[in-house]
Amino acid sequence: MLHTSFGRRSAAGLFALSLALAAAPVAALAQDAAAPRRSTIVVTGEGRAEIAPDMALIDIGVVKDAKTAREALDANNAAMAEMLAALKEAGIAERDIQTSGFSINPQYQYPQSSTGENPPPILVGFQVANTVTLRVRELARLGEVLDKAVTLGANQGNGIRFTNDKPDAAISEARRKAVENAMAKAKELTEAAGVGLGRVLEISETTYRAEPMPMMRAMAKDYAESAVPLAAGENSYSVTVNMTFALGE
Repeated sequence: MLHTSFGRRSAAGLFALSLALAAAPVAALAQDAAAPRRSTIVVTGEGRAEIAPDMALIDIGVVKDAKTAREALDANNAAMAEMLAALKEAGIAERDIQTSGFSINPQYQYPQSSTGENPPPILVGFQVANTVTLRVRELARLGEVLDKAVTLGANQGNGIRFTNDKPDAAISEARRKAVENAMAKAKELTEAAGVGLGRVLEISETTYRAEPMPMMRAMAKDYAESAVPLAAGENSYSVTVNMTFALGE
């Protein structure tokens, strides 16, 4: 009987403890609901900084056609090897030359039929394309590099991208401007609403991006007369931040 009585007391204690644990979250929720919610304001700021590019990326290549794939490949290999050798002699380092595309494609002729039928295409040859991406670190020589590449067989180009090797300073400037813009917006909004602006509670950077700004400049004096005339312009780096402020009385 003593053992049974002790078991009953233990069960009653466990039940009481369970009720206390179950009531604790409810009490915490009630306390949170009763606490006043902090008033905040969230604003987005944007900043932009411009910087002259110091590097160019060029996609340039050689395309050759021939009756057979072997002949087209041999012709392409010879032209590409000559072009790459000349570019290295012109000062383009091996680390700044990277193959970015290679393809071998059959070439077909589609004969016309006067009877309305669709005759099968006729294989007339093959085309081999080999493309490299060049990183030109001396922009004053960019036109010269392009001219030399075309002279030595380059007959395909996919554009030029002006960029910066180390844009950190421009990005930092854009970031500071974005924060200043966000703070100015917060002050303007709170002043219009007649409330005080408190301290910064949260700040985050959503993204930054580089935007080319083709501002034409007189670049001809920087290039030889036979070089390709180009305009580098400026690059614009844009930063967006989100800031959360506490509201005062």
